[in-house]
Amino acid sequence: MIRLCRQPIILLCLLLLSHTLASTVVLAESAPTRIILGTATKGGGFQLFGKHLAEVINSVDSSLVVEAIATKGSKQNLPFLEQGKIDIGQVEGNAARQALDGIGRAKANLKVVSVMYPNPGMFVVPGDSTHQSIEDLKGKPIAFGTRASGLRILVNDVLDGLDLNPERDYDQVILKKAAEGPRLVLDKKVEALWGAGIGWPGFVKVSNGPVGGRFIAPTATQIKKILVKHPHLKRMSVPAGTYKGQEKQIDSIGLWSLILVRPGLSDEIVYRLARAIHRGEASLAQRLKQGQYTRAKNTVVEVPAARLHPGAARYFREVGLMH
Repeated sequence: MIRLCRQPIILLCLLLLSHTLASTVVLAESAPTRIILGTATKGGGFQLFGKHLAEVINSVDSSLVVEAIATKGSKQNLPFLEQGKIDIGQVEGNAARQALDGIGRAKANLKVVSVMYPNPGMFVVPGDSTHQSIEDLKGKPIAFGTRASGLRILVNDVLDGLDLNPERDYDQVILKKAAEGPRLVLDKKVEALWGAGIGWPGFVKVSNGPVGGRFIAPTATQIKKILVKHPHLKRMSVPAGTYKGQEKQIDSIGLWSLILVRPGLSDEIVYRLARAIHRGEASLAQRLKQGQYTRAKNTVVEVPAARLHPGAARYFREVGLMH
């Protein structure tokens, strides 16, 4: 009698155990994929962009959880990607070019999931400044960004094209955090701040200051001269009205910033990331002026096919942007 009673109990226990294991498997399969996104120092354009990008991706695709973390910038994001410390990272165009082409280092085994936005470089001075040209700033204290910022590579190329050098021809100020730059300008501790991009926070803060801001970019003649020495740079413009008091378009040069993927991140995950960024384009553009450029069609146009991650390329082909 005792044995007969035990058999149903054992069967019931086995059924319960089977159900529990099945439920665990389902939960594991449905758990969202965590993605670490490397941005830059707080107060800079990359940190602002990354915060909004992560929120947009998370709202579009519940199977992904993107966590944007602060880093020291492009130059740190590159080794972090190579070492697998972050899954995707924002990298300024010049820093990305040096890494992907193996300039001054071994070629990086990194691929692109999306462009960010173009980075036309220029200086901002207080609205009441008497400085009108890049030459006027010679010998003056100028904030040239943080040590790990890719924007310092851009300014080195721009000034080198004009036979100038930040260390030799200016009183170069290196920032610990990007947020320090506009404060130094507003407090009159530096004469100008170097930066780049559309809706860049440093430019926004100076432009919104008590006397406003005014921008100094290379002239048309200087742009031609710079491009002769550094043909990898591209002509870019900042549309009128991008910053407070900016009534005219500003022409300059720069490169597109990119979102790079670490080695080993699966094609399927990158496919989902590319899809989420594409589906979230309108939302990102509403949040940020620079977000209007983060489009799949721009990625396909601006990034050579060989540099696209296979997962991203598969998605672009599916939606008819690539053949």
